[in-house]
Amino acid sequence: MPSQTPRLTDLAHGGGCGCKLAPSVLQSLLADQPAARPFSQLLVGAETADDAAVWQVNDNLAVIATTDFFMPMVDDPEDFGRIAATNAISDIYAMGGRPIMALAILGMPIGKLEPAVIRRILAGGAAICAEAGIPVAGGHSIDSPEPIYGLAVIGLGHPDRIRRNTGARPGDALILTKGIGVGIYSAAIKKHELPEADYAAMLRSTTLLNRIGAELAEEPAVHGLTDVTGFGLLGHALEMARGSGVSLSVRFEDVPLLPRAAALARQGFVTGASQRNWASYGEAVALPPECPDWQRALLTDPQTSGGLLIACDGAAAEGLVARITAAGYPAARRIGSVTAGSARIQVE
Repeated sequence: MPSQTPRLTDLAHGGGCGCKLAPSVLQSLLADQPAARPFSQLLVGAETADDAAVWQVNDNLAVIATTDFFMPMVDDPEDFGRIAATNAISDIYAMGGRPIMALAILGMPIGKLEPAVIRRILAGGAAICAEAGIPVAGGHSIDSPEPIYGLAVIGLGHPDRIRRNTGARPGDALILTKGIGVGIYSAAIKKHELPEADYAAMLRSTTLLNRIGAELAEEPAVHGLTDVTGFGLLGHALEMARGSGVSLSVRFEDVPLLPRAAALARQGFVTGASQRNWASYGEAVALPPECPDWQRALLTDPQTSGGLLIACDGAAAEGLVARITAAGYPAARRIGSVTAGSARIQVE
């Protein structure tokens, strides 16, 4: 074992949801995969880039299944475990369900990390699962060259209250529940340039469970849900637009940001994933004339354990934002609208 424990971020070539394959790469890999057999109980599969799979058990019960894991974006082991677990559980909430159980996914460079460090990662994940009211009931581990941690999560929901990223309707408003800029903060962490207070703000956001999603799914005015992660706000909004067959409009000045995200973006703290995201879907996005690169970088910034993007009846938006804010999501904002048209995004 090493005499001095290395930084977790130094052991990984990427971190958090910035590790995700670029949307264009993922599409090319899945292009020739055989279509799923037609199972009548499979309510949600891989056909629409939704957040989790959903299997209907009966008229009153559906099982929701997801998995998510990545390499560290922070150096504190417990914080890494907490962020990764919060991010994985989010997919259940984004479908309108409630988690019931998790399985750990662990890959660690055993010759480079002390067992005590790995135990702290697992403890961080278990602490978030306990906060969500679920057990870590097992898992799987391997010896890998880079540290990897995450969860497979099972949840339950009512078939009639499952919310997808395909439900947006013309006339809907768009709400985002957390500030963006996590990838930009992680780029600053890599270079030892993120102050402690800003790290604490990022940690509060990335370890805040998206449990409000299960409550929102009970509201008839809420038509669509997804969480914003590695493809950035524009990428996941475009998935919603394509799945719903609508156009989306996003007002940049209304998009909530982490406190120093804009300043750091202006200084050039941008991830490679942000650039890959834009290269993958930029042709379907209309930016304002002379939009500065730093603003585009924020909109494509890969979020780790990001907020929920909600499509809801426009008349209900103000009340829903107030309710979400009161439930513990102070950054929640109305950020845009849904119109009829081809699947594109207009940034204003």
